[in-house]
This record gives sequence, C-alpha cells and structure tokens, in this order.
Amino acid sequence: MKKKLFLPLIALLIASLACGYLNGAMPQPVSTASPTPGGHPAPPVTQPAATQPAQLPRPQHEDPASHAGKVLRDVTYCTAGGVDLKMDVYFPRNATGTTPLVVYVHGGGWRSGDKSGGAGMIDAPALLDAGFTVASLDYRLAPQYTFPAMIEDVKCAIRSLRAHAGDYNIDPSKIGVWGGSAGGHLVNLLGTTDASAGFDVGQYLDQSSRVQAVVDMFGPADLTTGFSNGYEQVAQTVFGTTDFNDPIFKTVSPVTYITADDPPFLILQGDADQTVPLSQSQEFYDKLTAAGVEARLVIVHDGPHGLGSPNETPSRAVLTKMIVQFFEEHLK
Repeated sequence: MKKKLFLPLIALLIASLACGYLNGAMPQPVSTASPTPGGHPAPPVTQPAATQPAQLPRPQHEDPASHAGKVLRDVTYCTAGGVDLKMDVYFPRNATGTTPLVVYVHGGGWRSGDKSGGAGMIDAPALLDAGFTVASLDYRLAPQYTFPAMIEDVKCAIRSLRAHAGDYNIDPSKIGVWGGSAGGHLVNLLGTTDASAGFDVGQYLDQSSRVQAVVDMFGPADLTTGFSNGYEQVAQTVFGTTDFNDPIFKTVSPVTYITADDPPFLILQGDADQTVPLSQSQEFYDKLTAAGVEARLVIVHDGPHGLGSPNETPSRAVLTKMIVQFFEEHLK
C-alpha cells in the first residue's frame, strides 16, 4: 500500500544534514572546460554563458571519463517548426562509464523561462554529485506556439537522448525527469502518456519517449478546472480557449492518461501555493495510487508556489535530498 507523506516540523534538524546540497546549488558560471579542483561546475540559474552551439560528443571513441565534470551547452536535440531546440548536458564528475540520466523541464506558465533556471535547477548539483548525467531543456513557448508544441518538444528530447545514449554514455533504460509548475505538468505528461496520446511527432520516432521515474513539483494535473487567479488568461494564450468544457483541457491533463504501467512518481506540493493549489497534486496522487501506480505525495507546510519560503517545512535542502534519493531508488 502506498502512503501519503506529511512531514513533521523537523526541518531545522534535517536541513543541517542536507545543507551541503543547498550550498552546492549556488549558481556558478560553467563551460565545456574541466572543472576546478574540489567539484564540478554548478548549473547556471541566471545568465547563460556566451558559447557556440555544441555538437554531439562522441565519447564512445574516447575514454568515457574524459567528459567527466564537463558541460555541453546549446546542443540541438531536435528541430520543430523550423526551430532548433536546445539543451545543456552536464556530466557528473565521477563518471567512468554509462550513467542514469535525469532531464530537467523548466516552468514559466508555458510562456516564459529557459533551461538555465527555474525552481528545480537548484537540485542539479546534488544530482551530479550522486552520479547522474543531467540534461536541461528549452522548448517552444506561447504565445508564438500553442499546445501541444511544448509536450511534443520534450518528448522529442527524450527520444533524441535515447537515440544518442552511446554518445553521452547514458543508460537508455534509466531516464528520469523532474520539473516545476508548467514543467511539472510536462513531466507528468511524460510519465503518463505513450505514443497513443498523439504527442510523439517529429524526429527519432523509432525511439520511445517513456521515462522510468518522475518528480513533479507543484505541476497542474487536471486542467479542466480554473484553478487559480489568472488561469483564464493563461488558458487563452496557451490552449486557445477559456471554455473549460472544451476537449483540449482533457487532452492536456495528465490525469486523463493514468494507467497501471506508469512509472513511480514523487509529488512535491506546498499547502500555501496560490498558483497551483494543493488540490491539483492531491487529485493526481489519489488517481495514481487508485490505478496501482507507485506514488508519494509530500505536502510542504507553508510552502508557496516555487517552494522557497524560509518558513516551509521541510526546507528546500531537504526536498533536494528527497529528489536525489528518489532517483537513486528507481534509476540505480
């Protein structure tokens, strides 16, 4: 039986044990050069470095350790609608062979944001320390592009990474994803949909876009309801209508596609979130577990949208540790 987790107010004690993860997540400039002694470069959360688009690495012709601790920026993973879609790939410092892969999908209401930032990027240094290769994605944004462009792009990214698994020394059978807010919605769709949903279009169609583990950070799960102030404006911009009886909202809702063969989910949700309320994550958790899917719901006391308040319990550093442990459990 799956159990919902509601963690007690012990954040200060546990956070002291996990503070190394939070400290390691402070933004630092990175490049494709070897890291400085003492650690790998941390993913940026501010301004990306001015580098030329990278080509696919070919580590299968080299010692795999030669890419350890390095970063490849602005790699084109797919092309859609005439747009070259970019990702950054971070290699763990201690890589000596194939590694599991975790893919980050940023938030921003499907209208803003990029691969260098967002609520989840703070977790990347700890995941690298744990021996995961990390990829962070850009995808097409509204209003220039409307749904389903966003999910089509991130699905193409998974297929592309799987097709080039040998190039990156990653295990194509061990791919996890995490994302916050709109990125949480997209990783939820990655976890619940297969090719029959119609979102697999474009390149690398001989590869699967299914993933093996999902961390959803306060992502919408049922878009058939107007769940926050301003959602109507977002809905019009991203989905083309504010009529919540329109079939589009069922089509883009992760709850629509839940089946027993879905991967395990870790759901992180603040009870003070005024943008994506707790009811969204609670419904998603309830329907996942009812279908027999392994799922855990962590409700963060006083947690706002983004999970960053100093009053929340557990602290952000503790949540990072949970994410790392979840991926270690299911991908290693």
